[in-house]
Amino acid sequence: MTKRALITGVTGQDGSYLADLLLDKGYEVHGMVRARGEHPPDRPRVRDEVVLHTGDLLDEGSLTRVLSECLPDEVYNLAGTSFVAASWSDPVRAAESTAAAVARLLESVRRVVPEARFYQASSSEIFGLAAGAPQDEDTPIRPRTPYGAAKAYGHFLTVTYRESRDLYATSGILYNHESPRRGLEFVTRKVTHGAAAIKLDLASELALGNLDAERDWGYAKDYVLAMWLMLQQDEPSDYVVATGISHSVRQLVNCAFGYLDLDPARYVRRDERFVRPAEPVNLVGDASKARERLGWQPSFSFDELVQLMVDADLELLASSGAAASQPA
Repeated sequence: MTKRALITGVTGQDGSYLADLLLDKGYEVHGMVRARGEHPPDRPRVRDEVVLHTGDLLDEGSLTRVLSECLPDEVYNLAGTSFVAASWSDPVRAAESTAAAVARLLESVRRVVPEARFYQASSSEIFGLAAGAPQDEDTPIRPRTPYGAAKAYGHFLTVTYRESRDLYATSGILYNHESPRRGLEFVTRKVTHGAAAIKLDLASELALGNLDAERDWGYAKDYVLAMWLMLQQDEPSDYVVATGISHSVRQLVNCAFGYLDLDPARYVRRDERFVRPAEPVNLVGDASKARERLGWQPSFSFDELVQLMVDADLELLASSGAAASQPA
């Protein structure tokens, strides 16, 4: 029997890669999108086989309708605020779309498709001010951004519905994961796109915030595979998904510019506007549980990922001039 999956946030980086993965595995894939005109035109294109439904995480009635229309076996909640810096400028929206929305969706799943398996996109940002590194599933949760606090609520609520409402519900505590489909507002894509633009004489400089900020960066395609693997287990649980290796923004810059034989000292400048009010500390993940139980491991090194993104941005810019749209 063909499995059906519903993906919220299907037009984002993770949603589009997950849709590709599930379609290749023979799933009937449904995606939830907001009303036309409400999501940016530069989002990744979703394959034609995906059945799209209009819905809104802020409207529980629309969630109930979408679930009733597709009756999924698996629900992947990937929607909500994804850009951490934006949560500082609009923390109320972050709370609504990333925290309260999880309650609406879980409650709708419980009422409409209680046998469905539910995946919640959690984040390393829930650890925020981590006391030590690396972090695993038992690390105390101490967010230090509005985004991290909202994700922590969704994480704990998913655990609550698993333990108290008997839902198959799991949270993937994913560390930063990137790809050519990443939005230009994210520092990884900003760097690779900026380096490519400078190489092609389409830009003369790149302004960045804290070059010493460090993250555990992996490849988005690897991470959506981990999401799917979580919902194939006999029992639901939560998993850290990470490479276990931390790199600084400075290393990211050096890798991207060095790959193009460019000297970053000539082109990169610090801009205080891009510095976060509170920077998470020592965010690097221990994915031992995912390796042991799911058989998961990252397939791309940091350098390979950066070079993949630089090559994609070179191709994009060379084929479209100074266009800033994302590749499919």
